[in-house]
Amino acid sequence: MSATRVLFIGGTGIISSAASALAAQRGMKVTLLNRGRSRRAPAEGVEVLTADIADAAAVDAALAGREFDVVADMIAFTPEQVQRDIDRFEGRTGQYVFISSASAYQKPVARLPITESTPLRNPHWQYSRDKIACEDLLSAAYRDRGFPVTVLRPSHTYDKWTIPAFGGWTAIDRLRRGEEIIVHGDGTSLWTLTHSRDFAVGFVGLLGNPLAYGDTFQITSDFVYTWNEIYSILAHASGVEPRIRYATSAAIERAAPERAGQLTGDMAHSVVFDNTKIRTMVPDFNPTTALHHSAREIIDWHDAHPELQRVDPEMDALHERLLAQA
Repeated sequence: MSATRVLFIGGTGIISSAASALAAQRGMKVTLLNRGRSRRAPAEGVEVLTADIADAAAVDAALAGREFDVVADMIAFTPEQVQRDIDRFEGRTGQYVFISSASAYQKPVARLPITESTPLRNPHWQYSRDKIACEDLLSAAYRDRGFPVTVLRPSHTYDKWTIPAFGGWTAIDRLRRGEEIIVHGDGTSLWTLTHSRDFAVGFVGLLGNPLAYGDTFQITSDFVYTWNEIYSILAHASGVEPRIRYATSAAIERAAPERAGQLTGDMAHSVVFDNTKIRTMVPDFNPTTALHHSAREIIDWHDAHPELQRVDPEMDALHERLLAQA
């Protein structure tokens, strides 16, 4: 029996790096198609093709008419990008995996925990509305022509390369300098964090699985924290005590209109997920990486890689403006 051939469009991000590595470890024949600009090295045994997915001629040349058992687009965000994939891969792949977002669920959520049947409606964030539109397009393609799509809805997924907090490394830098940071609301809303290693188990378990065609799965963890707890854990891993002040989500977005919807359409709301469906389909899916275990790994990795310690001057200034208003 030949190995499952999997094409990742992208393949070097938070989710896709862990997923492609695990797929290769499990004996799948993994190919990445991307622009070759990531600092993350691909996993051992993974083939890398260089092309910008938006450049049709370059993609044609890179793929050279090849077909795949699975195509997973990790960087499709708009219906136009999804339609481009349908046009290119329909009839050339046994499964198309689309990465949607748990932020597409109704905000505010009417009841918890969130399941795959929770309505999709987010009037606050364009990113989420685009993901909903992508899902609508793919659902129609499956209903009308049997296009073999599987939709995945991750929530906040992180790894050692990323700081799972609003502001990223800027927040850690401020804490280490003894400065206060702004947290939205009163810091008590609930937030689910999923490590990419855990997400990858659910992801890879669905690849090439005909029971997943035409269906949707959320893949998150059961580790739920308040934002106060998240910042406290990260601060202690950084060797300092957290110094927190609060501002409403609306006030933060008024002060930073380029981030409109990121809080009011997602992070400000309590999100707790029911992972029964993915556990039923992928029995070995069992998240084990909690933030209080992984926070030290994150900080140590950043301390060992100064190039990752990027302070965003605009984010730093945003904190100062909001602190002045508080």
